[in-house]
Amino acid sequence: MSDAPEGLLASLRGFATTAAGLLRTRLELFRLEVREEAGRIAGLYLWGFAAVLCAVVGVVFFAIFVTVLFWDSHRLLVLGIFSLLFFAVAGVAVAAALRLSRQGSRMFSASLAELQRDEAALDTSLTPARNQGQDTRP
Repeated sequence: MSDAPEGLLASLRGFATTAAGLLRTRLELFRLEVREEAGRIAGLYLWGFAAVLCAVVGVVFFAIFVTVLFWDSHRLLVLGIFSLLFFAVAGVAVAAALRLSRQGSRMFSASLAELQRDEAALDTSLTPARNQGQDTRP
């Protein structure tokens, strides 16, 4: 009769181990789906970058147009203003890109590590119960 609670406990631990493994598999699948979505978003960013690049070229040509328009009177002032404006925007963009690149991505790594630790702990605690509950009769 004393084997019944241990058998039930071993079954519950086995169920918990199986459930943790199943959950880990589902999270890994979810992570894979997120990576695919990230690929789609990367394409979106690529097209967005192309649009921004074309807008920048348009702004540069506008700056050239205004410079030529004021060529006889204030060409150096116009060139200086546009140069400072472009350098300021470039500095802001570089600072933002550096900040984002330093952050990195650790999507779901902590959750998966915790689930693996839970599964290992449950499996370790289940192993002695299995050995105790086994019948050694021939």
